Amino acid sequence: MTDYRIEHDSMGELQVPADALYGAQTQRAIDNFPISGLHLPRPFIRALGLIKAAAADVNLSLGHLKKGQAAAIRKASLAVAEGQYDAQFPIDIFQTGSGTSTNMNANEVIAHLAVAAGAKVHPNDHVNYGQSSNDVIPTAIHVSATLTASEQLLPALKHLKKTIDKRARELRNTPKTGRTHLMDAMPITFGQELSGWSAQIASAIERIDDALKRMRRLPQGGTAVGTGINADAKFGPAIAQQLKKLTGVKFESAENYFEGMAAQDAAVELSGALKTLAVGLMKIANDLRWMNSGPLAGLGEIELPALQPGSSIMPGKVNPVIPEAVAMVAAQVIGNDASITIAGQSGNFQLNVMLPLIAHNLLQSIGILANVSVLLADKSIAGFKVNKARVNQALAMNPILVTALNPVIGYEKGAATAKQAYKEHRPIMEVALETTGLSKDELKRLLDPMALTRGGIHGD
Repeated sequence: MTDYRIEHDSMGELQVPADALYGAQTQRAIDNFPISGLHLPRPFIRALGLIKAAAADVNLSLGHLKKGQAAAIRKASLAVAEGQYDAQFPIDIFQTGSGTSTNMNANEVIAHLAVAAGAKVHPNDHVNYGQSSNDVIPTAIHVSATLTASEQLLPALKHLKKTIDKRARELRNTPKTGRTHLMDAMPITFGQELSGWSAQIASAIERIDDALKRMRRLPQGGTAVGTGINADAKFGPAIAQQLKKLTGVKFESAENYFEGMAAQDAAVELSGALKTLAVGLMKIANDLRWMNSGPLAGLGEIELPALQPGSSIMPGKVNPVIPEAVAMVAAQVIGNDASITIAGQSGNFQLNVMLPLIAHNLLQSIGILANVSVLLADKSIAGFKVNKARVNQALAMNPILVTALNPVIGYEKGAATAKQAYKEHRPIMEVALETTGLSKDELKRLLDPMALTRGGIHGD
């Protein structure tokens, strides 16, 4: 007995592990690219399986495969799509830029399974019929990113927005000190502050939805260079329709295969939308960290849910761990976008040659953004408590409230009043009684924080 078997391809023979479902071309890639240990992720392997299953159905309908061959390929491909054979896809993401090794990995695994089921199937001649790595891999990027964004990220963002909106309604009548330049400013309500977060998430959803319109256009059918050589003219549109049946997503055949293979503009656009979302999440996370800071020496406006001990040496310390995780995810997504941007520029003539990198980074960004958005909603925003005593004390001491008196007493007298209140560490109401000549009742009306959150002129 031996732990290896001998496989061959157009370059000759080599040893392949005896229990491997892949063949010689996959083994060559394993040997040639021991670089990072990073493999193309589950959503990408799922997309490959769906594409190969769709191709089997289409090739059968077009008369290019026998019924038994197509059935065996389809069954094996769907098993790959479902994740039954992920361990059989060990190739590093840093490989040939077209992803040819990964396409052949799929072809070999599916052919092996089909042969084991009794069909006469060859990885190139049957599983890959009418296809090239040069259109399969870009199509897999589009399919995997579209499915993952639709099934995971967009629902997560909608959940986050719904959670923010719920808290905004609960806190719509709770005023606090606004801040610009990290300095005290005019009052707003917590509800108003959270409404800004909600609008950011709503805009992110719109951007991603819009970018997915281009991601649903598939270059499958272009084969080697975009001309469709060795593919039936009906193949590309039929693949898109079959993928639509398999997934429920409205995939369509690209109008121009040359664009879809030579460029990755749609992926770059989607990555840009993900980067914008990351920037928005970073802003929300930092707001939460500032508001939660202290609790004694910081702002201490809110108390985030306590999730774990915050220090190995300082007993009782609790840190804002979820916002910190959000910030790190944002940093990773921004970095991924920079790599995708460079990779998108690597479309030399008829083929982009950084496709595996684009696939890995794009899918990682979608996945971690989806996961952390749910955590942000459920473990931070849903459960934070407002420290009303601290918030009200800051409001009472805020000299910037004098801004509301400008229409009545003028800017210069208002500035003098504010400076005196700040210098003497006295409430603005107390100082204004001495400097403005206004009655206490009138000052209460003019300086009411809740009224000031509604804007307008309060001196009439």
